[in-house]
Amino acid sequence: MELGLRGRVALVTGASKGIGFGIAEELAAEGARVAVASRDPERVAAAAERIGAHPVVFDSDDLDAVPGVIADVEAALGPIDVYVANTGGPPGGDPLGFTRTQWEAAHRTLVLSPMAFLERLLPGMRSRGWGRVVAVGSMAVHEPIASLQLSNAHRPGLVAAFKVLARDAAADGVTLNTVHPGSIATDRIYENAGSREEAEEGARSGVPAGRLGTVEELAAAAVFLCSDRASYITGTSLLVDGGATASV
Repeated sequence: MELGLRGRVALVTGASKGIGFGIAEELAAEGARVAVASRDPERVAAAAERIGAHPVVFDSDDLDAVPGVIADVEAALGPIDVYVANTGGPPGGDPLGFTRTQWEAAHRTLVLSPMAFLERLLPGMRSRGWGRVVAVGSMAVHEPIASLQLSNAHRPGLVAAFKVLARDAAADGVTLNTVHPGSIATDRIYENAGSREEAEEGARSGVPAGRLGTVEELAAAAVFLCSDRASYITGTSLLVDGGATASV
């Protein structure tokens, strides 16, 4: 299937490994000109080299750095057509055990950082008549997870904000959507479970599909939402969870 992404300029944050890297790799495979952003200079440089992307050092907690990131990417590749907001996951733990600093950091990373990008990117996308925005969320948006209270509290807010912006920008050829991963085979899932073997065992018993999802499966869904083919899909949330979410 031709996705119409050849030559499009895409920025993916949190893209030095895991889900972000998988999405960036798939976009590059579709012919997009990709910029990958991450806070670790060595890791993002290595990730960019692997897929022929442009590396940018960026910590999503640093809102003042957003204009510089956009200027860097546009100077190297051109106006940004596709923005993938992959902000990673805040720490887990006791739902009442987080400090005010942790709450504020989660709000900056999960809500304010994507919005800071959109304030600057959406006007250009709308004026050019084409744009794609995809956020990587969490199945916790649909069914809160006790150990992921910071995600429970903040990620739904970004989904609601996207819904408003999606309706506003739809007639200008710009879409905004969210993909919500379930248990995807990443280092973070292995760490949270204690080991790869424990994560896989948990998925066999706890996920209807009987296994962990792959980064490639999640990336395929996200990149489709970035495509020409998905031009009539906007303001929606797509679960990629192997059937784990029970709610409608």
